[in-house]
Amino acid sequence: MNRSYVLSKSLKGAEIRHIRDSLGMSRQEFAAFANCSGRTLERWEREDAEVTGPIVSLLEILTRDNQLPKRLELPEMESRLRLIYKKGFCVCTVIDVNETAREVQIRNYVRDPMLTAFGVNTEPTYEEYEAFLESRCFPRTRDKMKLELRKLGIPFYDPLLIIEKTEGRMAEDDFRIEIVRRKG
Repeated sequence: MNRSYVLSKSLKGAEIRHIRDSLGMSRQEFAAFANCSGRTLERWEREDAEVTGPIVSLLEILTRDNQLPKRLELPEMESRLRLIYKKGFCVCTVIDVNETAREVQIRNYVRDPMLTAFGVNTEPTYEEYEAFLESRCFPRTRDKMKLELRKLGIPFYDPLLIIEKTEGRMAEDDFRIEIVRRKG
């Protein structure tokens, strides 16, 4: 069965500029959001030619849901540790951790709780965060654990250090964790 969609096949530069302006985004912000170069966006907006390709579908989606960029915005990193929990290429949950105060803040970027780091829990405790870390690496009771730690170049069992080396990858799924540490 062939499906059709109510999406435009092309847009003019003035329409692109109008949509970007209605979103309240600068050229630089919109280029970053659309994953295109600022020069390309400038050319599209300047020329009166028809623009085609995936950008047209993205702009249609943004016209229908102009709050999407806000919902996908990455918050400022206030803590010194951030974990970005992904399934494949898609960011599912951003976890900001203040290890000194033992505080955890999360922001989910998908609606399906099966894809989020803490399921339906939107306010995990520090203990739940620690349990999450352990769930993304081999158990501390693993047979010949010291050999595994030596292979990874880690002196002792620390789930965060293990995840830094393995990206929290597990054989049975395609989730991974990117760790970002703020300097200073």
